[in-house]
Amino acid sequence: MKESLVIIPTYNEIENIENMVRKVMSLPYDFHLLIIEDNSPDGTANKVLELQKEFGDRLYMIQRQGKLGLGTAYITGFKWGLEQGYQLIYEMDCDFSHNPDYLSDLRSCMIDQSADVAVGSRYIEGGGVANWPKDRIFLSKGASIYVRFILGLPVYDTTAGFVCYKRKVLETIDLEKIKFKGYAFQIQMKYAAYSLGFRIIETPIIFKDREFGVSKISSNIITEAIFGVIKMRWKSLFMSYQKA
Repeated sequence: MKESLVIIPTYNEIENIENMVRKVMSLPYDFHLLIIEDNSPDGTANKVLELQKEFGDRLYMIQRQGKLGLGTAYITGFKWGLEQGYQLIYEMDCDFSHNPDYLSDLRSCMIDQSADVAVGSRYIEGGGVANWPKDRIFLSKGASIYVRFILGLPVYDTTAGFVCYKRKVLETIDLEKIKFKGYAFQIQMKYAAYSLGFRIIETPIIFKDREFGVSKISSNIITEAIFGVIKMRWKSLFMSYQKA
């Protein structure tokens, strides 16, 4: 039985991808990696192909034709992971803002605490951020408070992108109804899981801002999240996220 698959979307991550792959492969547990590569012009895909010669039985890649958005990358990865029979499916960034060492903590939430969804959280006791300006911390914390108020979602780090899902969660959610691409995607996935009665557990992480490469955050992503939350709440009155 295949257990743990880590999905990492990439676009122009040549400065991080090799170190990330080698770090995940060095962890004490047998994590497999799926890179969703959006046609990076910097050679990220070629580096993954090179690394597959060394880690071919644990390292996989799906190459897409262009930059299609974070949400669609994860949906593509979720579907692939389900087809391949993985039981635990993780999502994380390539830039080391998510420390791969915390993968073991997420796995422990699933195995030892019977979570259906495990969230690497900046905003519970023991969690935090490093190398962030105060205004960005304020914006991030404020966003989570806003989401919790509008949706009633009992998660402190609602926009977190370091998450693990049990297979049954991704099989139950109708992934075709998950339409957002940025922060709103992360919120909608958690809200869908919560609305279907799945157990969400947060585990503390220290989030560190990227040292190499360029952030993909844009004003459009932030706007999508602000108005997307209201749209989610309205649609929840008429729609279930459960697959028919």
